Amino acid sequence: MKTHLPKRRRSSIPAKSDGAAYYGRPESRWRDRLFVIIFEADTRTGRWFDFSLIAAILLSVTIVMLDSVASINNRHGATLRALEWFFTVVFTIEYIARLVCVKYPLRYAKSFYGIVDLLAILPSYAAFFIPELHALFDLRLLRLLRIFRLLKLASYVDEYSMLASALLASKRKIIIFLSVVAIIVIVNGTVLYVIEGGPGSDFSSIPASVYFAITAVTTVGFGDITPQTDLGRAITSISMLVGWSILAVPTGIISAEMTSQRFLARPNTRTCPECLATGLGETAKFCQNCGAKLPPYVQDIT
Repeated sequence: MKTHLPKRRRSSIPAKSDGAAYYGRPESRWRDRLFVIIFEADTRTGRWFDFSLIAAILLSVTIVMLDSVASINNRHGATLRALEWFFTVVFTIEYIARLVCVKYPLRYAKSFYGIVDLLAILPSYAAFFIPELHALFDLRLLRLLRIFRLLKLASYVDEYSMLASALLASKRKIIIFLSVVAIIVIVNGTVLYVIEGGPGSDFSSIPASVYFAITAVTTVGFGDITPQTDLGRAITSISMLVGWSILAVPTGIISAEMTSQRFLARPNTRTCPECLATGLGETAKFCQNCGAKLPPYVQDIT
């Protein structure tokens, strides 16, 4: 006798953590096809769309950077501006397509990536009225954050997820560590102010002395402030030696967490056809969110 998991009551609004599901999958056939191409990365057309978009972003930012060089601008300024407007039109069409292919366009417009998409095209049109806004074109670099979500390259997605999970799991230890470091540099800076402070001294205040203590503990050593007394040099030398040891602490904390993350199961971008929940396991037969039976998972690797 076959048994099935009971279906949970479907929520009318998916959680924001569900990614593209939060924007809503459209019911129209052509909009759904456009949705798959833009928001999914398991198909060949979806991957081509992602790679083309990232290439366009890199080229457009390169054009803006070249346009800022006076010698290049004088010789090829008209061509660079024409190319910039070409990419602006492309990004405008892409932004409109994203709004059209989702069921709840306002949710996407208010999301992080929706705001970044809008900021990527607004400076071009605003430059008509305020030419100085042309420098804001480089905001398109933020759109490269999509590379971690859209590209199905395990060497990028898995390692990024592992690092993010390790940082989140060790945040309390890192906060405590940074608190201890802050106490050390404040006490160190105050002591150096007492020893080195005086008329005409670089240690003119406690904040300036704390700044020097930070450069000493981190072993940066800009050289803009230097101790003049033997006792000050001795304390600075001890601070540098202490810095070598304490800087290795967060590395060990994060490395330990990353080691534990390696043994955890990694979900993919499999989507439930009923509730649109994402990140389901490849071997899952039922949706962990609504209990609906899932079709066999077949990944497009062509």
